[in-house]
Amino acid sequence: MLPFRWFWLVATLLAAAPSQYEDGRPEARLRMEASDQGVVLRHGGAPADCDRYGARDVWVYESEGTWYMHYDAAGPTGWLTALATSRDLVNWRKQGTVLSLGGAGEDDSASASYGVTYRAGRTWHMFYLGTPNTSPPPARIPSFPYMTLKARASSPAGPWVKQRGVIPFRPTPGSYNSVTASPGFIVRSGDEYLQFYSAATQDTNTRKVRRTIGIARTKNLDGAWTVDARPIVPLEEQIENTSLYFEKSNRTWFLFTNHVGIAHGGEYTDAIWAYWSKDLNRWSPANKAVVLDTRNCKWTKHVIGLPSVVRFENRLAVFYDGLDKDSFSHMERDIGVAWLPLPLEVPHSQ
Repeated sequence: MLPFRWFWLVATLLAAAPSQYEDGRPEARLRMEASDQGVVLRHGGAPADCDRYGARDVWVYESEGTWYMHYDAAGPTGWLTALATSRDLVNWRKQGTVLSLGGAGEDDSASASYGVTYRAGRTWHMFYLGTPNTSPPPARIPSFPYMTLKARASSPAGPWVKQRGVIPFRPTPGSYNSVTASPGFIVRSGDEYLQFYSAATQDTNTRKVRRTIGIARTKNLDGAWTVDARPIVPLEEQIENTSLYFEKSNRTWFLFTNHVGIAHGGEYTDAIWAYWSKDLNRWSPANKAVVLDTRNCKWTKHVIGLPSVVRFENRLAVFYDGLDKDSFSHMERDIGVAWLPLPLEVPHSQ
């Protein structure tokens, strides 16, 4: 891994290399091939018809032999965090929504979605995405700003109680996270917690959005977080959302994230990438590879969205959402799973 002082030089050199993307955004030139199993949870049929229009943005976690899946259920009232449970990561039972919309004027009045969890002692903490803005019904697609809100529970299944008095962190005007500061994977490091959160900024004139991952830090999960002044990789990487895995055999952290591509002038989530580092505080844009895209995914035509990774026996499950249509739509998504063999190895030049 390159020294941190070369961080921005590497990014500049990579950006200058020929790109498969029409606007020249960086690409991942290595591959870390996952084996795709296909769809494991289709939208529709959940309690109260809460996922009638789509299921996406998945978060998977385990407790006492049961697997829990939070996913964004697009339903009649908007996008809300819903729950499904499983014993084998393939067969899932839908339980319905676990969050509701906030009241008028609240940060989650239009969407309360993407519920990231972390267990500390007997308490389960949820950091979820809230926004007061969406597209018109029936789609009600969340729109900026994306904010991080907080809830807690005594069980992995809930009930989740919103903590209105807790403000983890918010978008910062004029910064790399001016329109998005939404939740991500949490790691305990020493005496503090690190949250690898999604950050984005939008040019006021061109409306172009640039995306990356930042680190927020706290010593109190029920308190405020401090966001780092700089992201872990440049905004030009065009990545969002995180799921981390630590490989003990080579003492390497792997950060899984979805990449935002562009085609015919429109942006969409086109792949899952992995970055790697031996230091949670030092990441290089040179150390990345494609894990899943339409080259090795069985069913989705174009779209491959937000990853959640968990260990299952001797494999790593990589959950994601996709769309089995010739479309780039945010709606009618389903959730699939792909697999990586363990231990994970750092990919080399191909």
